Amino acid sequence: MKFENVYFLGIGGIGMSAIARYFLHEGKRVAGYDKTSTPLTEALESEGALVHYADSVDMIPEEFKDVANTLVVYTPAIPANHSEFNWLQGEGFEIRKRSNMLGVISKGKYVMAVAGTHGKTSVTSLTAWLNHVAGGGGSAFLGGISVNFGSNMVLGSGDRLAVEADEFDRSFLQLYPNVAIVTSADADHLDIYGTHENVKIAFSQFISQIQSGGALILNDRVDVDITNKDIVVYRYSYETPCDFYAKNIELMDGGCYRYDIVCPDRTIVGCELGVPGWVNVENSIAAVAAMWVAGIESDELLKKGLKSFVGIKRRFEFYVNSPSRVYMDDYAHHPRELEVAISAVRKMFPDRGLTVVFQPHLYSRTQDFYKEFAGSLSLADRVALLPIYPARELPIEGVASEMIANLVTSKCEIVEKESLVQWVIENSNDVIVTFGAGDIDKYCAQIASALR
Repeated sequence: MKFENVYFLGIGGIGMSAIARYFLHEGKRVAGYDKTSTPLTEALESEGALVHYADSVDMIPEEFKDVANTLVVYTPAIPANHSEFNWLQGEGFEIRKRSNMLGVISKGKYVMAVAGTHGKTSVTSLTAWLNHVAGGGGSAFLGGISVNFGSNMVLGSGDRLAVEADEFDRSFLQLYPNVAIVTSADADHLDIYGTHENVKIAFSQFISQIQSGGALILNDRVDVDITNKDIVVYRYSYETPCDFYAKNIELMDGGCYRYDIVCPDRTIVGCELGVPGWVNVENSIAAVAAMWVAGIESDELLKKGLKSFVGIKRRFEFYVNSPSRVYMDDYAHHPRELEVAISAVRKMFPDRGLTVVFQPHLYSRTQDFYKEFAGSLSLADRVALLPIYPARELPIEGVASEMIANLVTSKCEIVEKESLVQWVIENSNDVIVTFGAGDIDKYCAQIASALR
């Protein structure tokens, strides 16, 4: 790449920070803006990036104002009226979307891309870890912090690259993978797509971009048009017989599972997964399928990778796990994700009271799915709703967490963030889970400390 400087607008995003780390590793100078300081931005600063937290052209480091030597990378979450973005655009800088950069970086690699309206981070991280343990190396760009790798980016030997393919803003259409996994194609991001049908059309287009001779690994519940005739299509499921599925499933203490994975040519017997939840069993089957397609044949190494996988930050992350008290945190922010996660917790801890705290993410998503959110949350015994986290959006008149609360059939109330920890102490059952994609995770350590 001809540029020595890479400037990021939204450098603290989980996907953006991974690309920033990549360029730091490549010896480029890296700087950027983000709205708030987070552990991710602090880590980038410790690694040499220059980061500031005010939207001000004056705060762009002077060497990054050299239009001939600076590439600008931005996330679509940056608002249209962002002063730095508009100044950089007006000055004629080369500006690329994050997704475009991921497409550029992945060229020449054996790309294993994981797409889906939910589940993609877990499957991508599992695929990366199995590639590392059973495949002997490989790299990855992840949409979460892998506990195994301690990072959202993996730089390893070999040409296999696991990539999280994000449907937001149609970003995944920048990728042309060798193997694609599609975990789900539910209605989401309707502020961008308009209808569920348009979401499915985008996933069909993503599938059409799988390279000739490649493979699609498709969740058995997903219904999308497949027009690419030059690929092999495999189906996977939790326990419904198809190309890849689990049988002899046994729930163990702590919510983890032992099971066999049925593949087209053999059965991998006695698998144990290091993280809890039936949905993660299904996720592991997709990751094993990707390894099978890539020609990884050692059952023992695959089993070793599954057992040693310890998860992703904010995906079924335990903070407290004792006989009398359980506290977990999870990133789920879509009605289907909540339904799956709550049902998984119910199976892990049957006959125990369940309290759920949920922070809705985006006014538009709340407006589109408030009825579905209420249905999913009603699976819990008690529910607390925080105010909506706006992220990139301005408020929509009449849209608030009360829309969900009014339809929840369990005991439900609205709780302000500053009162959350005290509310948990006074009202929670013996199993409590916090959910959301906003800033609810900032309170996890305080909640855990209070519960202990």
